[in-house]
Amino acid sequence: MDIYKEISSNQRRTVALTILFFALVIFLGLVLGTVWGSSYFGLGLAAVIGSVYFLFSWYGGSRAILTMMRAKEAAKPQHTYLINTVEGLAIAAGLPKTPKVYVIDDSALNAFATGRDPQHAAVTVTTGLLQKLTKLELEGVIAHEISHIKNYDIRVMMLAAVMVGMTVLLSDFILRSLWIGGHGERKEGNQLGLLLLVVGIALAILAPLIGELIKLAISRKREFLADASGALLTRYPKGLADALKKIKGDPDPLVDYANRATAHLFISSPFRRGAWNSVFSTHPSIDERIKKLEGM
Repeated sequence: MDIYKEISSNQRRTVALTILFFALVIFLGLVLGTVWGSSYFGLGLAAVIGSVYFLFSWYGGSRAILTMMRAKEAAKPQHTYLINTVEGLAIAAGLPKTPKVYVIDDSALNAFATGRDPQHAAVTVTTGLLQKLTKLELEGVIAHEISHIKNYDIRVMMLAAVMVGMTVLLSDFILRSLWIGGHGERKEGNQLGLLLLVVGIALAILAPLIGELIKLAISRKREFLADASGALLTRYPKGLADALKKIKGDPDPLVDYANRATAHLFISSPFRRGAWNSVFSTHPSIDERIKKLEGM
């Protein structure tokens, strides 16, 4: 595995996601303009909303997620080992700056990394994880999260979340506009306007499913890569494998305040396990991940 190639791949994926994001905003703006009878109005409104949403998510998204999750910054002496572990692995991984460390008061066993780049990153763990994992297991989990930061997964996943959220927001706006009765360009001869309207309505209805599929396509591969990168960082794959076994055996994996918009950030799905959740899970099977780690 060439980590530098993966980082380069993630940077290309970031550019592709950014282009796709703005293309989607432009298209939904055209649809909105068709609904209200002015393409310029729709494009302008979509551009303003999209730019504000993008900038807020880019510069304030990580802080918003930590606040939403009720995460508190870790402090010594209570979390000395956790802080030292993050610092040590960040140095070993060659990160330019040690990520900030946060703790969520929750009995579920979970953790996640967030931020827009290695210079603005944070690692968060639950109290349940700290209480139930051994030091070697905790190191495995932290190495996994540090790998997400080093490989720029945090940026890719943040942009994916922004794109999905913006799609849902504008699509919902379109549906509400239709519900209250827009003054669209729906004259008999305006075939382009009618086509945009039909496609836009379909996209608005399917937006939540499209969002989940986008996150599925990106997230699952990222988890396998972070598992492998983390194991290379600690030189002890068994630590993360044993941690995943405990996470799998957690009788109540539900993390309070977690939602579909943030689920892809966690090391394991923060929802209760079930057939439906498994189909649309942003994470690969824990059993498959354990098997790969034990085979390293």
